[in-house]
Amino acid sequence: MSQEQSNADITPDMSVLDVLSLCRDTEDVFRSYDEAAGECICCNALFETLCDVAEKYNLDLEQLINDLRATARKSDREDIHHARTAS
Repeated sequence: MSQEQSNADITPDMSVLDVLSLCRDTEDVFRSYDEAAGECICCNALFETLCDVAEKYNLDLEQLINDLRATARKSDREDIHHARTAS
């Protein structure tokens, strides 16, 4: 992944680790799906793609990606805000 990639560029073929590496704040999103999955997604599916995670745990892939992207966009905005106020 390039450093220029926006945090909101999350795709179904990305692994859980890829998403976490792109935006650490997405860990909270994965944790919010742990109950529905019946286990810790970050612990047990770190190297699986989002598509595979959704299939394995019977999750709505589109909703999962939307939730991850929303959190990533929020993180992007906060990073921009912090960069502007630090200048």
